[in-house]
Amino acid sequence: MRVLVVGGGGREHALCWAIAASPLCDALYCAPGNAGIADVATCAAVGAEDIDGLVALAHDQAIDFVVVGPEAPLVAGLVDRLEAAGIRALGPNAAAARLEGSKAFMKDLCARHGIPTAAYATFDDPGLAKAWVEERGRAFVVKADGLAAGKGVVVAASVEETRAAIDELRQGLGGAAARVVLEERLIGQEASFHCLVDSVHVLPLATAQDHKAAGDGDTGPNTGGMGAYSPAPVMDAAMTRDVLDRIVRPTVAAMAAEGAPFRGVLFAGLMITAEGPKLLEYNTRFGDPECQVLLTRLKSDLLPALLATRDGELGHLDLRWHDAAAVCVVMATRGYPGAYPKGEPIGGLDAAGAVEGVTVFHAGTAWKDGAIVANGGRVLGITALAPTIADTRERAYQAVDRVQWPGGFCRRDIGWRAVGRG
Repeated sequence: MRVLVVGGGGREHALCWAIAASPLCDALYCAPGNAGIADVATCAAVGAEDIDGLVALAHDQAIDFVVVGPEAPLVAGLVDRLEAAGIRALGPNAAAARLEGSKAFMKDLCARHGIPTAAYATFDDPGLAKAWVEERGRAFVVKADGLAAGKGVVVAASVEETRAAIDELRQGLGGAAARVVLEERLIGQEASFHCLVDSVHVLPLATAQDHKAAGDGDTGPNTGGMGAYSPAPVMDAAMTRDVLDRIVRPTVAAMAAEGAPFRGVLFAGLMITAEGPKLLEYNTRFGDPECQVLLTRLKSDLLPALLATRDGELGHLDLRWHDAAAVCVVMATRGYPGAYPKGEPIGGLDAAGAVEGVTVFHAGTAWKDGAIVANGGRVLGITALAPTIADTRERAYQAVDRVQWPGGFCRRDIGWRAVGRG
C-alpha cells in the first residue's frame, strides 16, 4: 500500500514513524515533511493547506491512502476532495471538521444534546462582548471561534484581562477571531482523550495529558503544547467510562443525527472537575505532542487501525499498548509562542537519540548547508519510554541535555502531576 501523510510537524513525524513500520506500507510519502521525516518517508514540497497540490500529488504517486495530520486542511475540505477523486483518506469531511473549526458550533452542539461543557456566550460584536463581561463582573475564558494553531485561548484572571483578551484575539488573529466565545472558567485538571471513530463505533486510545503553558509551573502564554505524557493518572478506568458515556458517544450520535457523521481521530480536551468531566474543546485529529507519546506506547500496527476507521470497521478491532509510560519534552525556539528567529543549526541529535528508550521526533526542522536547523516555533519532541513516568522523564531530559542548540528552550517540569501522584 502506498501512503501519504499530510503535514510537517512532530505529530506527522510520529505518524510516519509508526506507519513506516507497518508491513502493509510499501511506500510512504509526506507533504511537506521535515528534516526528520525525510529519514522514514519521501518528502514532497507541497504545503499542507495546498488542497489542489495534495490531490495532484496523490494522483501522481498512485497513493492508496492519505492520513491528514493537521486541522487546517481538514476544515478546508481536503478529505472531501480526496474521496471525490477516489482516494481513501483518514479524517473527517469539512462538515464534521466543524467540531474543531468552529468553537461556537461545538458549544451549540453540546447545548442541543446535553453534553457537559462550560456555560458560554458567543459574540460577533466586541463591544457587546465586553459589555456582557462588565455586567457579570468576573473573568471568563476567551476563545477565538476559528482555527488559531493552539493560540486562540486566553484564560483571563480579571474583568480587565477578559476585555483585553477580546481585543487581543480579534486583532492578533484577524479573521480567525471575527467571533469570540466567552466561557465560564472551570476548575480542575485538564486531560487529553483520543478515540478513533468510524461514524458509529468508538475505539478509545491510551490516555494522555499535555502542558499548554510556555513556562514551568504552567506559567506564561498558551502554546500549541510544550510536552505530554501517557498514561494520565487522572483518567482512570471509571473516568474513562464516564467520558465515553457522557461526552464522546453522545457527540458521535449527535453528529450523525445532524447529518454530519464523524469519521477519523476525535480528540476531546477535558477538564476533570469536582462535578465530573466537562468538555473544553474538540480537535478532529491527533494532538501534538500527545500523538508522540500515544504512538510510542502503541504495540499494535497503526495502519490497519487507521484503515478500519476510514472503512467503518472498528467494531471488532482492539489495540495493544505497552505498560510502560511515555513522556515527550518539546524543545522550542526562544521567543515562541511570539516572534522567533529561524536558521540556527542544531547539533547533538544522534547523541540524544542514543539514550535508552528515546526517540527524537522533528517538528520545525529543515536541512540547510548540510546541517539541521531550527525552522519553526516548536522544533523537536524528545520522547522517551520507560517503566514509570519518573524514569521516563529522567531519560527524556538526559536526551534534551545532549542537544546542542543555544537558541532553544524547554519546560523542565513535564509530567509533574503524574510524578507527584507517586
